[in-house]
Amino acid sequence: MKIIQEFKTFISRGNVLDMAVGVIIGGAFTAIVNSLVADVINPILGIITGGLDFSALSITFNVGAGEAKLNYGAFISAIINFLLVAAALFLLVKAINKLHRKKEAPVAPPAPTTKVCPFCCSEIALEATRCPHCTSQLPEEQEPA
Repeated sequence: MKIIQEFKTFISRGNVLDMAVGVIIGGAFTAIVNSLVADVINPILGIITGGLDFSALSITFNVGAGEAKLNYGAFISAIINFLLVAAALFLLVKAINKLHRKKEAPVAPPAPTTKVCPFCCSEIALEATRCPHCTSQLPEEQEPA
């Protein structure tokens, strides 16, 4: 019975639910980004590079009775696809962050803590009743500096 209660507590935590939603949304978002790369960006790159397809590049080694094929073109294609997906994701996240950015409230200036002595023009504490520099008695009502 205790393990069921612990499992129920674990599942009902907010961060577990948030993570589950993130994984599901991430899977759907992956399909969108992969489609963008495969269906939009890669054809444009094909036009620019004259139809060059890296995935077909390979080296074949004949070793004894066996043959080994090194598909370095597929590796190059995977790197290019990764960079394209990362760039598309970066631009998309940057655009989303720009939409969600909240305007910062203006910061109020801090309250003054000093005032100026009307006799010697020295800066003194706001609560002072006598100037420590010229020893003049200060008027009761003085505007803070």
